[in-house]
Amino acid sequence: MGFFDFFRRKKTDKNKGVAATADINAKKAPQDPLDREIETIFNLLVEEWGADQIVIKAGKLDAMALLRSEKRGERVLAMERLVEADPTIDHVPSDKEIPEILAILSEHIADQIARRTMEDKIEQQIEKKLEENHNDYVKDLRKQVLEEEKGGLESPQAAKKREKLEALEKISLTQSVLEILRPKSLEEIVGQEAAVKALLAKLSSPYPQHLILYGPPGIGKTTAARLVLEAAKKVSHAPFAPEAPFIETDGTTLRWDPRDMTNPLLGSVHDPIYQGARRDLADNGVPEPKPGLVTDAHGGILFIDEIGEMDELLQNKLLKVLEDKRAYFESAYFDPTDEKVPPYIRKLFIEGAPADFVLIGATTRDASHVNPALRSRCAAIYFEPLTPAQIVELLLKAAVKLSANLSREAAELISEYTVEGRKAVGILADAYSLAVSRLADGESTENVEILLDDIREVARVSRLYQYVTKKASDTAMQGHIFGLGVSGFLGSVIEIEAVAFPAREKGKGTVRFNETAGSMAKDSVFNAASVLRSITGQDLADFDVHINVIGGGNIDGPSAGTAILSALVSAVTGRKIRQNVAVTGEIALNGNVRPVGGVPEKAYGAAQAGMKTMVIPWENRSDIPLGHLGLDIHPVKTAEEAFALIFEEQESGNSEE
Repeated sequence: MGFFDFFRRKKTDKNKGVAATADINAKKAPQDPLDREIETIFNLLVEEWGADQIVIKAGKLDAMALLRSEKRGERVLAMERLVEADPTIDHVPSDKEIPEILAILSEHIADQIARRTMEDKIEQQIEKKLEENHNDYVKDLRKQVLEEEKGGLESPQAAKKREKLEALEKISLTQSVLEILRPKSLEEIVGQEAAVKALLAKLSSPYPQHLILYGPPGIGKTTAARLVLEAAKKVSHAPFAPEAPFIETDGTTLRWDPRDMTNPLLGSVHDPIYQGARRDLADNGVPEPKPGLVTDAHGGILFIDEIGEMDELLQNKLLKVLEDKRAYFESAYFDPTDEKVPPYIRKLFIEGAPADFVLIGATTRDASHVNPALRSRCAAIYFEPLTPAQIVELLLKAAVKLSANLSREAAELISEYTVEGRKAVGILADAYSLAVSRLADGESTENVEILLDDIREVARVSRLYQYVTKKASDTAMQGHIFGLGVSGFLGSVIEIEAVAFPAREKGKGTVRFNETAGSMAKDSVFNAASVLRSITGQDLADFDVHINVIGGGNIDGPSAGTAILSALVSAVTGRKIRQNVAVTGEIALNGNVRPVGGVPEKAYGAAQAGMKTMVIPWENRSDIPLGHLGLDIHPVKTAEEAFALIFEEQESGNSEE
């Protein structure tokens, strides 16, 4: 039975609303060649569209009755309407016209079949591509999930590099000798008792203060700050918790970035476009704030070494953080209304990061290098340079930690080469290495003997020179005196000498003075000349005088006035000056000794040079305690009082020239 027979016997049961098949006598397949051709073309349509689609289309094009017709012309008309999709075609072709129409229909059907075949092929390629992309997408998602859960997948090459790195970390040659010898308690810090006491008092208070530690390098500022925090944690009324952090950084490495892209101190913001915020944030256009060291130090200490080297703008920014106790972030990419912004990022941008800490800055420079506004909010603590005796004590303790034998004579020799504790320990470590190198292979390093020759060899190889070359003497001299100066946090003695000869013509004498000594020192000479005339009655114009600062250098300030006056008086009168006395003080025209600065540092310089007596202005008497550093300290008001201490007592019968 052909398809036409099928359509002719299919009816609709209108009462039940379902399709039913009538019991129609099946006819035999058409035997006429034309009927077979019509049946073949119709079968092609059914294969192309399907029987259901044929029924639907025939219903829309009013061709269902024609398809069921017994007349071949009406069936061909039905096929024309189906192929052309045109219900207005109404010409019933004759048997003569049918072959031509069938040829047209077959060609049209062939085009449709070819198009469908091509579309199917393209569709298959599209589906294949979509499937590949889908698989890649699923693979990426799976990889991302694994990375988030496992912390990132590792390639074989990366795994090999990691294994090599872990193998290297298992190799350890030795500890740093400075780490071994670093003080482990406050009692081990030598020569800084007053500074450590002040530091502990200011940090152990219920209201701890920000601090700036001043002093030369290598004397224990950083170690003292770290140990004092540990001690403060044990004080009940101190605000530091047991887990309070000690965050250390170096001011020389901190630079102000006006773009806020890199700021390890205060924190920075990585925008999602140029700086590559975290991938999940960058994909949503969300900036990523990264808190800095000020937040790491929250609840503890932020220690900035060499704070005087920090950029001034960065110091101002740090000042703002100290006032707010929070570090704030800004970004043009932050939108507080964006629902894609994670809560913690929104919180950082709106509320800022906590930064409530105590600042401790340390510097080897003077206070002028620290921002005045920042300096005004910090208490100042000055650490003293180490004396030779303190360095000797430090070295003897360090030798015990090294299990080495170090004589006091050897320790005293090292103390002549430096005023820094760290450098002294370094010299000791070098000498220890030389001592160990003399041992036989396999011999124990316990109680190895460090010799004087070991220290001298270290000094020779390292090109060290003795720090103090000016030494006190018990022999008095005419026209030679030790003044005192300050460079940084270290004081030193200044050798001043003067000679006077009667002028060839009275009243036409000359005065020569170091040009490099500076204008203020030259003014001190003229002041001294007036006081000389007032005290001795001698007119400096009657002498050819030469005043020399041994070693040259600029004397910045009038503090050498009393020393220059004493040298002139000695040169003119012949009185001898004690060589174990050092003097400082400005000289006024009325002969009074005026106050000067840097007296504690000058006392250190005097002690280093082996002086026994130090003469200071009366108004500086509270700057240092009497007996400081073993010195016999005498505050004076006038030049005459100073002369009584400076000049050697004259034998009876001697008279001033």
